[in-house]
Amino acid sequence: MSSEPKATLKSVRSAVEEELSIFLNRESAYLNSISSDLSPVSDSLTSFLLDSGKRLRPLFAYAGFAAAGGSLEKSAIRAMAALELLQACALIHDDLMDGSDTRRGKPSIHRHFESVHVQDQLDGFAPQYGLSAAVLLGDLALVWSDQMLNTAGLTTEQFARVLPFYNEMRVELMAGQFLDIHEQTQKDTSVDRSMKIARYKSGKYTIERPLHLGAAMTSSSKEVTDSLSAYGLPLGEAFQLRDDLLGVFGDPSVTGKPAGDDLREGKRTVLIAMTHERQSPAQLEICKKYFGKPDIDAEGVATLQEIIESTGARAELEATIDRLTDQALTAAQSQVFTDDGKALLVELANIATKRSS
Repeated sequence: MSSEPKATLKSVRSAVEEELSIFLNRESAYLNSISSDLSPVSDSLTSFLLDSGKRLRPLFAYAGFAAAGGSLEKSAIRAMAALELLQACALIHDDLMDGSDTRRGKPSIHRHFESVHVQDQLDGFAPQYGLSAAVLLGDLALVWSDQMLNTAGLTTEQFARVLPFYNEMRVELMAGQFLDIHEQTQKDTSVDRSMKIARYKSGKYTIERPLHLGAAMTSSSKEVTDSLSAYGLPLGEAFQLRDDLLGVFGDPSVTGKPAGDDLREGKRTVLIAMTHERQSPAQLEICKKYFGKPDIDAEGVATLQEIIESTGARAELEATIDRLTDQALTAAQSQVFTDDGKALLVELANIATKRSS
């Protein structure tokens, strides 16, 4: 199937950021009209959303839209941009649950408001103030995501097709988040459990469901939806597995997170499950000493990294990422996609799996 040339990813990213800026300016003005005390809320969310971000979810939504033969319009861009607000909700709450101090090289939202409490010498307990603010800001980002989608200007038919996917995506995201925190309570690790978390916590809502949302704005074809799943599911898992590697081996100057942050947090990722399957009793004792300890130093992080390397877990995870990416790239050549859509799907697969942050 061929089609007219579509916009580039760069131009779509710019258009998404423009729509986000317009929306945030309007909603911030409304918040500030309620009370000037809400200005830190609007300022923090605006900064969180506009200062950085890859816009992967809107870009995958656009790829699904293009693959299904859509012609770009403002309403579609607004609807795609709403995914960034859902992402903000997920990140703010995720940082809170993980106890992360930073996000994209800046203080996480709960740490930011904790600092505000201290700097302004407010009454009460600063960490509780930060925690409470982060819960509410994450909730507000979720509400704003709904609001931006609802007011995007989609036709009744488009909205009716999009809404089921949007609802499923939010449920899957929350389910994945709960499975993630529940996994930290288990007495053993499991590659299968961790893979399911990777799929639901990140993979589906980063790639598969945005693809479905984009396609639903222009098509009701089940064949297109199924073909996008054949591409999006393995790629979504590869995306999260790359994230897991970066959480252990990533460069802090690029990731915006401290080196080995996932090791301090004790994240039960697929990488850690693979390591536990292969480690010796002596290595197990060392892991118990360091893994999940918030105060481990650089030497402790390096020790855990060496164990992960020596067991072959890192190499196996890299091979798994390659295998899943190859599955996605094969699925991207489906004859039901437009030529431009195929090209975008291939480009995004490389962006999602070969990144350093």
